[in-house]
Amino acid sequence: MIPYGRQDINQADIDAVIEVLQSDYLTQGPKVPEFETAVASYCFARYGVAVNSATSALHIACLALGIGQNDIVWTSPITFVASANCALYCGAEIDFVDVNPLSGNMCPDALAIKLEHAAQIGKLPKALIPVHLCGHSCDMVAISTLAKQYDIKLIEDASHAIGGCFQGHKMGSCHYSDITIFSFHPVKVITSAEGGMAITNDLELAEKMRLFRSHGISRDVVSMERPNEGAWYYEQHLLGFNYRMTDLQAALGLSQLARLDEFVATRNTLAGAYDKAFCHYPIVPVNPIEDSVSARHLYVIRLNDAQKRRQCFEHMRSKNIWVNVHYFPVHLQPYYLKQGFKEGDLPRAEAFYQQILTLPLYPSMTNIEQNSVIKTLLEVL
Repeated sequence: MIPYGRQDINQADIDAVIEVLQSDYLTQGPKVPEFETAVASYCFARYGVAVNSATSALHIACLALGIGQNDIVWTSPITFVASANCALYCGAEIDFVDVNPLSGNMCPDALAIKLEHAAQIGKLPKALIPVHLCGHSCDMVAISTLAKQYDIKLIEDASHAIGGCFQGHKMGSCHYSDITIFSFHPVKVITSAEGGMAITNDLELAEKMRLFRSHGISRDVVSMERPNEGAWYYEQHLLGFNYRMTDLQAALGLSQLARLDEFVATRNTLAGAYDKAFCHYPIVPVNPIEDSVSARHLYVIRLNDAQKRRQCFEHMRSKNIWVNVHYFPVHLQPYYLKQGFKEGDLPRAEAFYQQILTLPLYPSMTNIEQNSVIKTLLEVL
């Protein structure tokens, strides 16, 4: 079987995990802060907060920004459900901004129109969560300009995008945002088996997210509200969660981080081979915007019609080529339909979904495997 994504684990990764297994700390040891520092440094940012998933990172990012009851958060409908669910976890409302029909990313023009209307009726969002689909950057200049104009907080969902950059700024630099979120799920660009990280340049936000990550508990002597009773003493300052990353995961993530640039280069080479193979066929690749480098987590194409997409999907799956579709629009999920969303609310996102197909792409993909994907797709077309 040729999967749409696959982790790349080498002996150095295995050795890094074994070293932790043989150490004194399997969790809450030195590897997690080491991983946080390494990722933040790679991104030219100040602080990293490692957690057990990107979903948890999105949740604590919303909490740190003070999102709660009576607040509204806007995100993209073409994403995994966690990009929207995180606002609901905080008791906030969620809404969606329609996408650019070519990229599937949040459309700045649609955002500008929606913000103008929201301002008129007094229902501006407290935060925006643009999603860098496939690892391709959104137009963060336009989005951040609008966010500043309306005094809105900005969380970049860069779950697909570590290793990429936009206008010379690394994804995760938070040059355009308050917080950036990464995912380290096995099919992502690098993996820690499971895990995620929130990156920020704001010390107060970082400290809040660290509290939310671990039951709201602090051992910081300076922040204690009662007399310090000894080295064993700690205080709970807010209602937090057990979202901690283990040292085993952090060790794997650190080892993978050393190969991140190599992974991104290989993914872009494979994407270039796909582009070349499809240039004379009715296949439109979803490609990154100008002045950016994509992490190329996914290689997504657009086909002419939904029926042809279904034929391609079923034929390729029958040949053990595990194509996929990223994503079914969040607002059309049954849960969200029950919240009042309906078909037709976001026409460009719905049309985009009907066209897209995700082809296999991962660093260890061989020329033989890629040629098999290309040949099998063209058979249908």
